[in-house]
Amino acid sequence: MSGRSFIKMHGLGNDFVVIDAREVPFTPTEEQSRLIADRRFGIGCDQFIIIENSNHPDADAFMRIKNADGSEVGACGNATRCIASLLMNEANEESTTVETLAGLLHVKRETTGLLTANMGPALLDWQDIPLAEERDTLNIGIKLPPLRNPVGVNMGNPHAVFFVEDAEAIELEALGPRLEHHPMFPERANISIASLIAEDHIRLRVFERGVGITSACGSGACAAGVAAARRGLTSRKVRVDLDGGPLFIHWQDDGTVLMTGPVSTAFKGQIAPELLK
Repeated sequence: MSGRSFIKMHGLGNDFVVIDAREVPFTPTEEQSRLIADRRFGIGCDQFIIIENSNHPDADAFMRIKNADGSEVGACGNATRCIASLLMNEANEESTTVETLAGLLHVKRETTGLLTANMGPALLDWQDIPLAEERDTLNIGIKLPPLRNPVGVNMGNPHAVFFVEDAEAIELEALGPRLEHHPMFPERANISIASLIAEDHIRLRVFERGVGITSACGSGACAAGVAAARRGLTSRKVRVDLDGGPLFIHWQDDGTVLMTGPVSTAFKGQIAPELLK
């Protein structure tokens, strides 16, 4: 088997190996995905992204998302901006629509050079998160000291947002895996730790399911913005400071969430054939 060309991209350090499979199909196994994502034995990334042709008349491409552990997920906000940037540059357009397992995501380039993605509606019902049993998603009620009582939000993937006084003081590396696999989350969950800076400003750290702590999580930033507004802690437009930098979130009145942030390309290369066996 021959190698494949790839692009290494990131949004605020949340990094991706991107393969364009529109002309030559490519369906990696879980083992291949894990190896490519491995930072010692492969290329290294948080998520492995495959661009495929879309059958939807309103979409310009389909984005398939594989976590570093090989599992497939429905949404990734930072990757959406990255793939949209490639598609817009290719077509010389200022907007595009990306199909994902979570639905159609519309993206436009701002005059500042940042990209704004409409990440679709924030789903708030307990069955949509999903939770293992009926709970108020504004106050789920689980705890793992010092964390307690998260807000549940689904942004194409499940999120549990814990509000604390100081996000930096939480041992997320230790608590994240236990909460990701909590029995309340049958599909696991992304675990976010948020602290309030101002009524329009949040500090956020995220443990992503199937990945671990990442420098940025776009869907996590969206979930945190929604959760903070639901709790009455912020307005519906917030700046979310992640380890890799800020994202700007707007939970619109129609229930959809806009996410604005940067895109970067690190390098291009060729995946060695032995990684694809």
